[in-house]
Amino acid sequence: MAKDGRLIITLECSECKNRNYSTTKNKTKHSGRVEYKKFCRHCSKRTVHKETK
Repeated sequence: MAKDGRLIITLECSECKNRNYSTTKNKTKHSGRVEYKKFCRHCSKRTVHKETK
C-alpha cells in the first residue's frame, strides 16, 4: 500500500466478466468494494464494473 493510503484495484465487467480497468481507491474513505458504470469494449455498451480481488 502506498504512503497516502491508496490501493490499486482491478475492475471487472458484471456482464461478460472481463477485467477491463485498473484504478486506485482511498481505502480509508471507501472500505467496501466499489462499483462504477464504465464502457466495456467487449460488450460494446456501458455496464457496471465491480472491484475484484
